[in-house]
Amino acid sequence: MKKIIDFEVRENKRLNADTILLVLHADGMPEILPGQFVNVKVEHSPSTLLRRPISVHDVDEKQGLLYLFVKIVGCGTAAMGELKAGDKVNVILPLGNHFTIPDSGRSLLIGGGCGVAPMLHLAKVMTSNGLSPVVLIGTRSAKDILRREEYEKYATVYYTTEDGSVGVKGFVTDHPVLNEPFDYVFCCGPEAMMRAVARYAAGRNINCEVSLENTMACGIGACLCCVTDTKEGHKCVCTEGPVFNIKDLKWQI
Repeated sequence: MKKIIDFEVRENKRLNADTILLVLHADGMPEILPGQFVNVKVEHSPSTLLRRPISVHDVDEKQGLLYLFVKIVGCGTAAMGELKAGDKVNVILPLGNHFTIPDSGRSLLIGGGCGVAPMLHLAKVMTSNGLSPVVLIGTRSAKDILRREEYEKYATVYYTTEDGSVGVKGFVTDHPVLNEPFDYVFCCGPEAMMRAVARYAAGRNINCEVSLENTMACGIGACLCCVTDTKEGHKCVCTEGPVFNIKDLKWQI
């Protein structure tokens, strides 16, 4: 059930030059499943009229903490970067659907760019359900690998970097871990990367879900900005996604 909640900022941590980690607190926070997102109202930014959709990075239900991984790309997210401990933030949550949590089998979680954010919550939930996920993170360079120790708490983690500074040089599809047997693949990141992962999964007949990052305005399916084409027609990513099985998308796989 969606709620509108005023959270209190507990921490605003700068992770690198253009990425922050917001830690928000509220009592009575609803259950948030891996892959769902929130819509954040941005104050003190006159040019930011709409809320900003942010994927859920992590959740601590016992302490009422919500972790948001935010990349500074415009006025709205820049204003979020100026939030201080004690500030109030109005949030609509949870929004969208979620990744399917398997009952068994071996899962590969692939994140690239900002798409690494939801993979932490997914890995954490899988681990709590007795699974042993493998995470593959792709970035441009070592400085873009963030919160490394957190991911490694819940999964075996591999890395690719475009400059070869950490892990395998190249893209996620260049990593040899993809030669190992997997039953499920979960992916989020740039569309070109997700399409490449989809081709890999389809070629091996592996069940694969991707989280689309289409531009969203309202977050509730009213504005139709985030529509994507599926085999069942056009669907709003914000309400009928953001997670889709690749078999349902009209991708050239």
